Amino acid sequence: MSGVAVVTGAGSGIGAAVTGGLLDAGWRVALAGRRRPKLDEVAAGRPADTVLTVAADVTDPGSVDALFDAVRDRWGRVDLLVNNAGSFGAGGTVDEISVEDWQAAVAVNLTGSFLCARAAFGAMRRQDPQGGRIINNGSISAHVPRPGSAPYTATKHAVTGLTKSLSLDGRRFGIACGQIDIGNAATEMTAGIATGATQADGTVAPEATFDVRHVADAVVYMAGLPPEANVQFLTVAATTMPWLARG
Repeated sequence: MSGVAVVTGAGSGIGAAVTGGLLDAGWRVALAGRRRPKLDEVAAGRPADTVLTVAADVTDPGSVDALFDAVRDRWGRVDLLVNNAGSFGAGGTVDEISVEDWQAAVAVNLTGSFLCARAAFGAMRRQDPQGGRIINNGSISAHVPRPGSAPYTATKHAVTGLTKSLSLDGRRFGIACGQIDIGNAATEMTAGIATGATQADGTVAPEATFDVRHVADAVVYMAGLPPEANVQFLTVAATTMPWLARG
């Protein structure tokens, strides 16, 4: 299956890899992110009728609405949202984290996911034929935390609740929702993990990573399922990362 996809945080890392995977699989993709030049780099060399780059801030309701308006103006519908934009945010024990840093993490990781899901859900509900799919980028931290990660971990746990609610509410409109939880994909955002990450006992140790293209492959699989099937939750992680024994 292919159609029209929106990928947030598409200018680098997981978002860029997922965008490439979807384009290779025959999807038309709207690339959204704060930095238009980075989006243009990812879209470079692709047929013009298959890509649309839109500078958008997922924390701004007006910017999100404008993004989805642009996609519908270009292609008439939205079949897939990959809710990928996110930030690690500030680290430290909870008493060391400012209210402003907490709110910034919530704004990007949770409110941003809500705003994009809200816009996509509305488009999918109203279009003809009705329906579509939303894939939320959770994290291993949607299951277990790293030390000093209260804002990131709390928002990723909340994304799981959003995924479940969207799945339930979307049933009567043909809208499926699933979540991919990723552990240690090798990107710019996780580069430090390979050289040394703080462990539960306070030590610092390098952790295994894996090629981000495998995340793209997983998302393409989830996106390509027929409407009557859904991957509710999928975890893809470095085989030997300290996840199952974390804590």
